[in-house]
Amino acid sequence: MSKTNTESSPLVLSLLGKAAEYVKERWHVLVVFLVSFAVATVAVYVDTSTMDTVASYTVEDYEVGQVADRTIFATKSMPADEVFPVAIEEGEKVIRKGFPITEEEYLKLRKMAASPAYIDYRAFSNSVLFLMLVAAFWFLLFSPALLGRQVELKEVVLEAVLFVIVFVAATFAGKSPLFQTVYRLPVAIPSALCVFMVAILFGQASALYFSLLLAMGVLAAAHFQLVPALFTLASCLCAARIVRTIERRIDLVFASIMLAVLNVVFMTMFKVIFNDSFSDAVFVLTGIAFNGFLSGILVLGLLTPLESLLNTASVFRLMDLSDLNTPVMRRMLLTAGGTYNHSMLVASLAENACKAIGANALLARVGAYYHDIGKMDQPEYFVENQGGGGNKHDDINPSLSASIIRSHVKRGVEKAHQLRLPRRIVDIIGEHHGNSVMAYFYNEAKQKDPNVSPESFAYMGNPPTSVESAVVMIADTVEAACRTLDKPSVPRLDKFIQTLIQAKIDHHQLDNCPLTFGDLTKIRESFVQILAGYYHSRIEYPNQKDPGGEEKSLSEAGTNAPASAVEKTDEVKQ
Repeated sequence: MSKTNTESSPLVLSLLGKAAEYVKERWHVLVVFLVSFAVATVAVYVDTSTMDTVASYTVEDYEVGQVADRTIFATKSMPADEVFPVAIEEGEKVIRKGFPITEEEYLKLRKMAASPAYIDYRAFSNSVLFLMLVAAFWFLLFSPALLGRQVELKEVVLEAVLFVIVFVAATFAGKSPLFQTVYRLPVAIPSALCVFMVAILFGQASALYFSLLLAMGVLAAAHFQLVPALFTLASCLCAARIVRTIERRIDLVFASIMLAVLNVVFMTMFKVIFNDSFSDAVFVLTGIAFNGFLSGILVLGLLTPLESLLNTASVFRLMDLSDLNTPVMRRMLLTAGGTYNHSMLVASLAENACKAIGANALLARVGAYYHDIGKMDQPEYFVENQGGGGNKHDDINPSLSASIIRSHVKRGVEKAHQLRLPRRIVDIIGEHHGNSVMAYFYNEAKQKDPNVSPESFAYMGNPPTSVESAVVMIADTVEAACRTLDKPSVPRLDKFIQTLIQAKIDHHQLDNCPLTFGDLTKIRESFVQILAGYYHSRIEYPNQKDPGGEEKSLSEAGTNAPASAVEKTDEVKQ
């Protein structure tokens, strides 16, 4: 065996192993793809079998007396009939390249194109190959590297269904006399409606990538004519951008009006650019305007059941969850008031930080509201709820204390599932402590037993996997730790927060999220701005005394503390 073959074998085996692992983990996604591809292929087959094409060219491309630029063979024998009184033999040269087309040959071409028994397999193969290319693009665009997260099965299912709807609509609408021209066809394609739903339910990135896929699908369905695909791409990209900043359901009405206007502008531009007649402008422009307006109105009706069925973190669902009068938030206020106030400040910090770095600020705010709901079952074991009284952890051993503190994450995830909170909110609850070590209790236990394992005092969660989850983790740590600072001036806050963030980096808590060092700088600056206003100094009035005396609740070494001391402060507050 040659050296090259020997070296390539491990590479091939490695690739096969990765492919097998992917199939094992994501087989359900592949099943969805296969089903949707099969449906689209059936639509292509039906479309091809009813088209007047021969060798992927329409009969209108030929005329009697024209010199043929290609040779076309008959793929099957056909007897003469009343409509076409000519017979065709299998393998016969119907027309020959370089020779004029006779009336009999032209009649044979028409007979082949009109016969339901004749399938233009070249045109069919072209469309199927293009659909395979679209599928490959889907895997590329929706990979974690480009999307920034692992795509969920429910998103795959919804997008596959919507793609098939658009593809089938574009395929068969063109057979109707009302939509046969390339400028009339977009009137019957519900592409903007589909992108509206994807953008609201799954976010901007998914909607933008899905817009590209829909445009490619329409290109194939419209027999590779450019205008319907370009219009679909322009309309879908605008639909994805328009809904980016909406916060209320009524905003969809204004989004619909805006999209209707933009559709008219796009179609007018295409008619001018491609030098098309405006004889059908009334029908075309009115139709696409109605298409755009109706897309937004239909979303209002379809969104509520889809939100409930898919349980997604859409902007409207998050706005509903941000209502502080919900039963769970009112219960937190009454049973764990300190945790409630802590969550409010964490939410403010996380929201402003996400705005600074361009992340989903609403998701971070709602995630911060709910990140500590697991503390409601045993609020007295968390210092913010003790009201200055005795600390219950003074009377129990560190291992039990760590177990109680650790359990609030698990309880929070369980409550989130009971409340049917969206997956992204559940992830924030489960990841807001990552797998960090509770340094305070670990150090206490180590004084009694030097051989104690740090893993026994670690949280059982995973480090944050999204930007919003990481921001909530940092905000949670910063809010709790900064309470210990004496005279928290802006320089001291800035230095202390920098130390806290560096500790998270050193302990590998930010390894799995796409935060950059530039993002961390903006986050720190945002935190300093908020906390500087929160801890602003007040005028000390005459004869005003500090009822706490000379003692401080925690060490003043926080401003210069090493990472271990910072984590100790953090865990005491938590």
